[in-house]
Amino acid sequence: MARDFYEVLGVPRGAGEQEIRAAFRRLARRHHPDVNPGDAGAEERFKEIARAHEVLSDARTRAAYDRHGDRWQDAERIEEAMRQGGGRPFGGFGGGFGEGGGGPFGGGFGRFEFDLGDLAGGGGSGLGGAFGNLFRRGGAAAPARGRDLEHEVAISLREAYEGAARTIELRDGAAARRIEVSIPAGIRSGQRVRVRGKGEPGAGGGPGDLYLIVGVRPHSRFERRGDDLHVDLDVPVAAAALGGEVRVPTLKGRDLALTIPPGTRGGRAFRLAGQGMPKPGGGFGDLHARARLQLPDPLTPEHAALFERLRDADREAAGGGATDGRADGAERSAGA
Repeated sequence: MARDFYEVLGVPRGAGEQEIRAAFRRLARRHHPDVNPGDAGAEERFKEIARAHEVLSDARTRAAYDRHGDRWQDAERIEEAMRQGGGRPFGGFGGGFGEGGGGPFGGGFGRFEFDLGDLAGGGGSGLGGAFGNLFRRGGAAAPARGRDLEHEVAISLREAYEGAARTIELRDGAAARRIEVSIPAGIRSGQRVRVRGKGEPGAGGGPGDLYLIVGVRPHSRFERRGDDLHVDLDVPVAAAALGGEVRVPTLKGRDLALTIPPGTRGGRAFRLAGQGMPKPGGGFGDLHARARLQLPDPLTPEHAALFERLRDADREAAGGGATDGRADGAERSAGA
């Protein structure tokens, strides 16, 4: 007997759609064949997880599964056979799945993959081989949807700010195909982008989807925290002491003018609203610029003399009184 689908996903029978979806994503990331290359057990586990999600994520198939357990898919086929045979019931299934109008699924399982060989052989469906020939006469197996694929993509912080395009090369056996994909602005590292219909081709049931797992590379100057950006702002000591205008870099590629007040200390942060990363729902985060005091470079003798005088003034203000000979000499040299 197959494992209970709720047990496969690790959710209770009363779980909601979001809980089922979250459980599937968590388990799929862990057991995906691309993450576990060469591990046949992981591949089988992934198929089991995908099958459980396929059934429980659809209200109609979930209702049938809740009523009939692991016979739910066979029951629909028997109902189809009953319609083709004039409505005569088979054993304990007579009348249990509605009348005439295609059962609870509207006449098809295009989303699912079935193995008619197992069904006809009687090993696992519980129906035995008695109906094998009947099902074969009813037509071929339902079309199978292709497998979803995942592909990692690395982008820069600027590309995350502006949005990006990539050409992805995927291999289908010996053949290769190239796909143009777009990555939306504001995406964060670890998020996924779904490209519908670009997964593996299906056996008549349509292709799977391609999921891009995006990684955003660190920037040499900007630090991202959520939708906000942080940057160190070089402020000359004279501008920090007296106040003035400094230029703030942005990811837009152009600097902004920022007026800082007199007496700005190192480490003080200034917030520039709306200059951060794009937000998924619209708008932008903020840019936080931290003042980092900069000495003149190069430090000329004139600069040195001025700093000596500043130090002497600080000592006098603190009640230090006399200055040392080196400072006096510097003052005399500056005044000469």
